[in-house]
Amino acid sequence: MSSLKGGVGKTTVALGLASASFSRGLRTLVVDLDPQSDASTGLDVNPEDYANIADVLENPKERTVRRAIAPSGWNQHHEGSIDLLVGSPSAINFDGPHPTVREIWKLEEALASVEADYDLVIIDCAPSLNALTRTAWAASDRVLVVAEPGLFSVSAADRALRAIEEIRRGVSPRLQPLGILINRTRPQSMEHQFRIRELKEMFGPLVLSPQLPERTSLQQAQGAAKPVHMWPGEHAQEMAGYFDDVLDQVLHSMQSGEGASRVGGAAGGGARQSATVAFSEERADSPVVAVESGDQSEDAFTPDE
Repeated sequence: MSSLKGGVGKTTVALGLASASFSRGLRTLVVDLDPQSDASTGLDVNPEDYANIADVLENPKERTVRRAIAPSGWNQHHEGSIDLLVGSPSAINFDGPHPTVREIWKLEEALASVEADYDLVIIDCAPSLNALTRTAWAASDRVLVVAEPGLFSVSAADRALRAIEEIRRGVSPRLQPLGILINRTRPQSMEHQFRIRELKEMFGPLVLSPQLPERTSLQQAQGAAKPVHMWPGEHAQEMAGYFDDVLDQVLHSMQSGEGASRVGGAAGGGARQSATVAFSEERADSPVVAVESGDQSEDAFTPDE
């Protein structure tokens, strides 16, 4: 999940998609790569008993990765399996502007040791285009860009898609944009309707449907650290249905043979056991990609390389 503009509800959307995946019985891992660590709170995990994403980025070996994975408190409310790779504010120490190629591949190396345990991996990215976002994209198959219908939506979405294309060309051929998901819409707002039309005119089919309306029930569910699919009320179930639709599009994208990646066959490597999706907001960074690690130089990476 990615965004190049803060405050558009990226983590909220990531948790909504996680709820849809969990309620459908998919083995799901959420990676909290955002230093704010809001996904860890929303998944009802006490981080004190576990290693965290900063430890994994420091040492991406399987033993460290498994020490950083915690079962979500959501498992108490529904049959199924959803885990969290615990977030940490210390992840900011790994978000420099000029990561080396080796640093870019660290999350991919880490997830390769556990991905066979999951059907879907969701990465909640940092809201920037620095190292954390690029690392997430290099460990993912698809990027979902989250946007609000506001004044800067078009330029921010355009920056995100251009950055994804640069990473795809320069780093990971299997990386593809899943699309732009418009969040927090108000159908009665003329401004919102104008901005949605503007996004559709510029990006066409990359603008996903449905657009997600602003609903207080979604914030209530996540404030209580519960999956929206388990929250009572008509509006909560309406939002659950929207996230089911988004999940269907994720799974279809991974199974349809479009682009360079597949569930069960990553470009340039062996069988990939799980689909990995990164969430980005509209700011200056987006995350999502799954890649095979080879012998890499320690030169600093920039998207144009």
